[in-house]
Amino acid sequence: MPSPTRIANQYLTVDVSSLGAEMQALTTSDGRSWLWNGDAAFWGGRSPILFPMVGKAPGDTIVIDGESYPMSQHGFARRAEFTLAVSTGTACRYELAASQATRAVYPFDFLLAVEHSVEGRTLTVAAEVYNRDQRPMPFGIGFHPAFVWPLPTAAGRDHVVTLDNGGEPDLVRVEGGLIAPAKLASPFRAGRLVLDHAMFEEDAMIFPEGAGNGLRYGADDGPTMHFHFDNLPNLALWQKPGAPFICIEPWHGTAAEKNGSNDLAKRPFSKVLAPGASARFAFSVEVAE
Repeated sequence: MPSPTRIANQYLTVDVSSLGAEMQALTTSDGRSWLWNGDAAFWGGRSPILFPMVGKAPGDTIVIDGESYPMSQHGFARRAEFTLAVSTGTACRYELAASQATRAVYPFDFLLAVEHSVEGRTLTVAAEVYNRDQRPMPFGIGFHPAFVWPLPTAAGRDHVVTLDNGGEPDLVRVEGGLIAPAKLASPFRAGRLVLDHAMFEEDAMIFPEGAGNGLRYGADDGPTMHFHFDNLPNLALWQKPGAPFICIEPWHGTAAEKNGSNDLAKRPFSKVLAPGASARFAFSVEVAE
């Protein structure tokens, strides 16, 4: 496998793999690591890109224009080899184009481009989806980055997620990987959630609406990561219970609903691109020590 592409400035260094266009490391100039290291004893991912769907489909099968196709959880992009299209000192762009293999499970001519860039203390990860086909193209897309918990120098302190909008969004859970219909009481209070490993014993906490466009993840009186989301209305928080990481996942599209449709276009928050159209989705994170 090719070596990761490294981008850097005076504050941040980021490594990105061609496999899945997945970030492999995020370090500050003092050498401290902020991204989960992918220890397979807990979870081998680090920051996968979810495309052309987020979460699971009923029976691992999607329907497009009345035809059924196999599709495993979170889609195929995270296990696909991307091509490095652009690499500068502070940015790199990887691309995945439709192939015979992708058309067998997702019958569209598409291009997925993922760009990582650094400016000051901020990392931006952007995904652009292009519909090169002659018919409307449904999809979901999401980011699944995992960050260390505890943060550097913050062991033993409470770690808190604070929504910029001060909201208390409804919580939903998954059953068998599918969105359960019940809306549950929000764990946020005036936008603040003190993280506890026990929260994840029932899998991810998913907030389909109302979490807003930004949040802070940090330790009380300690380091903080400030996130901003662009065109990503859904939010999930996840970890393997007890693992030393927390996933902060902005999405456009969720898992299918329990007892819902296999039709990809009918999944919650699915995006449908017209022929020749494109759409951009991005998150940025400022690392503040």
